[in-house]
Amino acid sequence: MAKRGEATRLPAIRKATPKVPVIGVFAVGDPRIDEDSRKRCRNVGQMVAETISGAVVMPDKTPVPVVYSTVLVDGEAEADIVAQQFRKADVDIIVCAADPWSFPQLTTISLLQQFPAGTPINITCGNSGPKPGVVYAHALNGALAQYGRMSTLNVGSWPDTGLEPEMTDGTAKNLIDWCYAAVTAVALRGRRVVVFGHDSMGMETALAHVIPTRNTFGLEITRLDMKLLADMLNKKAYKEKDLKDLRGWIDRYVGNRLDLNNDQDSERFNQSLALYLIVRDLLADLNAVGGGFMNQLEWGSDPRGIPLPIADVMESFFNSTFDYTGAKAPVPYATEADMQGLLTMLFMTYLSGGNPPLFMDFRKVWEAWEIKGLAEKLGLKKLDTNADWYKKGLVDGNNSGSAAFDWAAAPGTTVKQIMEQVSMPFADPGYFPGGGNSVTFMTPAGIKGIAGRMAYSSLSGMFSLIWDEAETTEVPKEIEKAMCNLTNPTWPHSFIIPKYASMTEYKQYPPANHFHMTWNLPVARLQHWMDMMGVLSVTPWSARPKFVEGTDRPQPLVHLLNGGEESYKLLNVRR
Repeated sequence: MAKRGEATRLPAIRKATPKVPVIGVFAVGDPRIDEDSRKRCRNVGQMVAETISGAVVMPDKTPVPVVYSTVLVDGEAEADIVAQQFRKADVDIIVCAADPWSFPQLTTISLLQQFPAGTPINITCGNSGPKPGVVYAHALNGALAQYGRMSTLNVGSWPDTGLEPEMTDGTAKNLIDWCYAAVTAVALRGRRVVVFGHDSMGMETALAHVIPTRNTFGLEITRLDMKLLADMLNKKAYKEKDLKDLRGWIDRYVGNRLDLNNDQDSERFNQSLALYLIVRDLLADLNAVGGGFMNQLEWGSDPRGIPLPIADVMESFFNSTFDYTGAKAPVPYATEADMQGLLTMLFMTYLSGGNPPLFMDFRKVWEAWEIKGLAEKLGLKKLDTNADWYKKGLVDGNNSGSAAFDWAAAPGTTVKQIMEQVSMPFADPGYFPGGGNSVTFMTPAGIKGIAGRMAYSSLSGMFSLIWDEAETTEVPKEIEKAMCNLTNPTWPHSFIIPKYASMTEYKQYPPANHFHMTWNLPVARLQHWMDMMGVLSVTPWSARPKFVEGTDRPQPLVHLLNGGEESYKLLNVRR
């Protein structure tokens, strides 16, 4: 009989803690340079690390850990040392700080080969002359692109001389935007979302494409039946004190803007609140980062069963940056179990460092001439001819559920001020015979961000993102009321104007009936993330330049060497 060895037994743990990505920064060196130059290289590495540290956060505002090595990577031996340091520090994301010339294969390539192929790599350098790190950066970036390796080159600026140079704000911004994209890519690998119900009330454009989602993003989709939630509601599988506290919070912040006629109405509303508590705890037990709820038709709309109260308030709480317990991270949550909507909101929430997502129907597109016609019908004579909606038109985005409460006010507004704008009218009985209360508000003008929507194609096996920069607007109150009454006055409304898309283009090219928006999300972050994940960037707007300097990230070299962005991504997915 073979002798058994003594394996090491791991200590028991009661609950897993999801890993937060770690960014590792190293500096390259050249063995021929003098000691002062070597000291400058170490200082550059520290400067790069400290620029990132504290500037990149998770959705709950936890700073992403940043480590750096004082060992200059001059050659293979030093590459092995730094690689070991990084492995011990659980580094998932690598930034190369390049100040002098060096030898790519002996340095960064030797280090990178000791990490998984998908490890994000950024090369940041100043455009320096004396010891030309920029020459090294180009040599390294070209070498990586030659064998198909995605890397990002950040040719920035810091002083050519001096032991303690400081990078410019623009260099720092470009680096931080890339770091957010890398953190989003890494942080969501191996995580899961939980979707209740099945195929999103029959919307093919919202299906849970389990295997492509797993292969592309490393994200798991746990699917649970809504019967579980109905049973847990029946069993009162929540803490009564939590329900009492949550209802007290609503009574305090919403008050008489919550429509109730009798005790039965109040009980139905409490069921919706209890559902938030139940699902919140289920998601926490499963370490989930997001979720979705089918609702229609089986939950609240099918008279063959027993229709239950709608869950709009639950969905709004999940997507908001606060609830009755105080500040919290948004947990992207999709109405109608819309999986592609959930993915869109999830990625944008991480890319923005925890800004609240907005879920909307791509509802009524108002071209400028239609708004003018409506104003004439209402007898309005004096209109602001310089207004954005007057010149271009707008989209009335609205849907029952999923709109974060935050979108009732401008970013930075207090919870009290936000909730003063929120009402909870009775749900439309035609849509929701199970009753309950909707959530409604009007989003103010001037909120800028990115509006878009993920899509999937079985022909390419790839995900796409159709997107544009966008801004919220407002119209005269008489027009606003008429617009809202034309669609659904009891649902949240956000009037959206795309930056580059014409209204004709905008209403022809949405990939589904839902779209989504996140505020203060830089375009470059989104583009870097699409580069890392192999997501096709779709911007078919005739007015948008191919490259917008100061907004877009420069194309990675590996794209250019392989026929362009789309060509590279299509080739890469087939490897």
